[in-house]
Amino acid sequence: MGAIGWIILIIVAVLIIAIIAMYNGLVSSRIRVDNAWSQIDVQLQRRFDLIPNFVETVKGYASHESETLEKVTSLRTSWVNANTVAEKAELDNQLSGALKTIMAVSENYPDLKANQNFSQLSEELRNTENKISFSRQFYNDTVTMYNQKLQIFPSNIIANMFNFQPRDLFKTDSDEARKNVKVDFGKNA
Repeated sequence: MGAIGWIILIIVAVLIIAIIAMYNGLVSSRIRVDNAWSQIDVQLQRRFDLIPNFVETVKGYASHESETLEKVTSLRTSWVNANTVAEKAELDNQLSGALKTIMAVSENYPDLKANQNFSQLSEELRNTENKISFSRQFYNDTVTMYNQKLQIFPSNIIANMFNFQPRDLFKTDSDEARKNVKVDFGKNA
């Protein structure tokens, strides 16, 4: 084999190594996205697990807020059937709004605010909300890096060859979810 043959062999070997490296990088990024999503899922599930006790505690003090409490329970049930990031994000947005309403309503009930069980559950929910917020940010950062790899040359060629698909960001789609919660304290029982 002559010098040209060795040069061609080296070029082919370098190309194969580059393709393998890009493919493995895409797979690693996709796995990080899946891991980041599972972290959100774990925190959202934790929040949904806290809800029944929270709702029961609030029911005793704010029974006329039953519509909000029923909505929270219904959203918890819907969570089981949600499959996509978009569906879970929408349920998360609705639940966050309902929980904010309950927290705001609790301001009108000094006995409820003084209840130790309510205080502990509220603190656990706040901590979980903070973890959810961090997990969302981490997920969105990870998805953005993955999606960039799918679009940047030359990894986009490998991504297309092996059918890597972009992932959705976890975002608030509704204007309602972006608004502050409004509470009417004129409904006292």
